[in-house]
Amino acid sequence: MTTFLELGVDQDMVDTLSAKGITEAFPIQEQTIPLALTGQDIIGQAKTGTGKTFGFGLPLLQRIGADPEPGVQALIVVPTRELAVQVFEDLELASQHRAASLVPIYGGKAYEGQIEQLQAGAQIVVGTPGRLLDLANQRLLDLSKVREMVLDEADKMLDLGFLADIEKLFSLTPPNRHTMLFSATMPGTIVTLARRFMSKPIHIRATDPDEGAAQANIEHIIYRAHSLDKDEVIGRILQAEGRGKTVIFMRTKRAAAKLLEELQDRGFDAAAVHGDLNQDQRERAMAAFKAGKKEVLIATDVAARGIDVDDVTHVINHTVPDDEKTYLHRVGRTGRAGRSGIAVTFVDWDDLHKWALIDKALEFGVPEPVETYSSSPHLFSDLNIPEGTKGRLKATPVKDRAAAGRGAGSSRGESSRDGAGSGGEGRTRTRRRTRSANPKGPGRHEAHGHEQHGHDLEGGSEPGASLDAPGEERTASQRRRRRRRGGSGGAAGEGAGAGAPGAEGAEGAAPAEATTDE
Repeated sequence: MTTFLELGVDQDMVDTLSAKGITEAFPIQEQTIPLALTGQDIIGQAKTGTGKTFGFGLPLLQRIGADPEPGVQALIVVPTRELAVQVFEDLELASQHRAASLVPIYGGKAYEGQIEQLQAGAQIVVGTPGRLLDLANQRLLDLSKVREMVLDEADKMLDLGFLADIEKLFSLTPPNRHTMLFSATMPGTIVTLARRFMSKPIHIRATDPDEGAAQANIEHIIYRAHSLDKDEVIGRILQAEGRGKTVIFMRTKRAAAKLLEELQDRGFDAAAVHGDLNQDQRERAMAAFKAGKKEVLIATDVAARGIDVDDVTHVINHTVPDDEKTYLHRVGRTGRAGRSGIAVTFVDWDDLHKWALIDKALEFGVPEPVETYSSSPHLFSDLNIPEGTKGRLKATPVKDRAAAGRGAGSSRGESSRDGAGSGGEGRTRTRRRTRSANPKGPGRHEAHGHEQHGHDLEGGSEPGASLDAPGEERTASQRRRRRRRGGSGGAAGEGAGAGAPGAEGAEGAAPAEATTDE
């Protein structure tokens, strides 16, 4: 394998990458870096996970210099927020011993921080088309001095309808800039775009000529599964021997949220990225997954563009993707950086026709997947799941642990109001002691009234004690309630009940009503 130093990368970046265990270049990097360092325009045909970020990132960092002048000199345009974060993090790593400053610019984040970094003189911008144009139109982002421009996952940007935005961004940059365009596929629109805005580009293809071919280092397992049994099957797969980080793809954000709750209830430490979460939540989930704090990531297709994690061992398609390209993109989350991976796909009865088209395009030869349930013996043998495994961990489920924590503290806020910290249990004791304090058996309304003032009743009066005994704060409160039932105001008793000396430390106060006594 070729080293980055042999490709002409500066020593400081070589050392930085080496410290992170990145020493040998991938094929796309071998072909791209030497040409890009000379200023050659490049069209790189490579799918996600082949190492193209450093393929364009290292030459870009080197060409603007170790200590560039303030102002935007390099622009990297990506289709999604997640990919913007991923590219930013990779380049920030490579440039940590350089004076160049990077700023990620994308929607879902406050403008202020991004604007401050631009005004502070950031030289490299990584962003999505919408927010980039927004800031450019407000004259807060000046692209007139851009020397290096990169379009990453250009085909995805066209799919998302960003063509007009990309053309506008190109028009805001100098015509003599150095341009690199990367795309997994080369539809006619991409070729036309390259001809218009690039200067004699060289086409580099770092993937198999047959774009429909699935990765050889990924084992593809296809099951015809019942929707009501999928959660149990997933729970068992997640306990397979050798299972590491796992990505589960869902069709809708609602389904993703539902599965997250189900897996957490089963005891699995999972996170999710989907459209119903704000950007901060998605970034926190992604960061936890990358760091290994969460081993299971549930994602929808759009939110998954930034899942660039090398050590994903399993990908599970909860439902069949729309086409073979989406399938390849999903399963491409595993089997990265030379590792092997396992891709499991569930096919519903209604989706057999859709799977047949994908199967034909990818030449799997499995047009009718085997019918599979959580109890099927071949499920255990195919995925190396220990015999007898159930779809639920023996450890206390996450939701139960949270509930237990709430119960020990202030379930529904009781302890914060009654000062006792007794939770729901106190409520039961209050009712029981109320009944013993009034052996004649009050009606429901009266019992509830006693529960309202549980502070006064803690300890109760002796069974034979007079309810009107003078000098007794608790009986004053009871007397007030008796008068109320008889129609009198009982103002004097009200004051005695509210200020009872023993009220503050009493147990068993009713959760909501007790606020009237405080």
